[in-house]
Amino acid sequence: MKYIGMPMGMWALFGKSFERNLCMDFGLDSETAKTVRKRAKFRYKDIIAGVPEFEKADRFKMNLINCALLCAFVLNMPERPDVGRLTEYYANSMMTSPMKWFCRMSGRNKFTDKDIASLKSTAALRAADRNPYSWNMEFYPYSDGSGYEARFTACGICTLMRELGLYDLVPAMCRLDYTMSEAGGTSNFVREYTLASGGSYCDCGYKKREKI
Repeated sequence: MKYIGMPMGMWALFGKSFERNLCMDFGLDSETAKTVRKRAKFRYKDIIAGVPEFEKADRFKMNLINCALLCAFVLNMPERPDVGRLTEYYANSMMTSPMKWFCRMSGRNKFTDKDIASLKSTAALRAADRNPYSWNMEFYPYSDGSGYEARFTACGICTLMRELGLYDLVPAMCRLDYTMSEAGGTSNFVREYTLASGGSYCDCGYKKREKI
């Protein structure tokens, strides 16, 4: 995957936030945090270069790029974090003001005909059959009309983090699904299983919130 484009844009959007929260969440001094960010940028570019280009219709490219960004920082931290602290760090680093705005805008389109059509197209694409760093998804609308479930049987985050020796930290990324759904304001996120915890799939359920 080329660095120019979305990977470079995501670094510009979140690089400083990841640096800042090294101080806030791990207690690093500013100089150490700055050094980690500089080293992480080189590692990030290296990770991105080793990932094949995503198909144009693949909606999960950003997910993989975010994973590469987090992994690059983890691999350059003075100490390897546990999953609990990394979960908090990742959420704090990602949920910037622009990201919260993005979640609100996405929330407005949740459950629309366009949203449903996009999910069905993604399910039919089965991009992970051709790119191990992508996802395979099945779409299941709830019979009572209360929302839907996106069920994943292949996960690019699992693939990349396993390769980097960080597989035990995958749940730190999974937890952001709840945070983003909450920020969107129109759905409640529900989940029972994840591939990272030994499940045969990851279920991402979105239930409509009652309008007040």
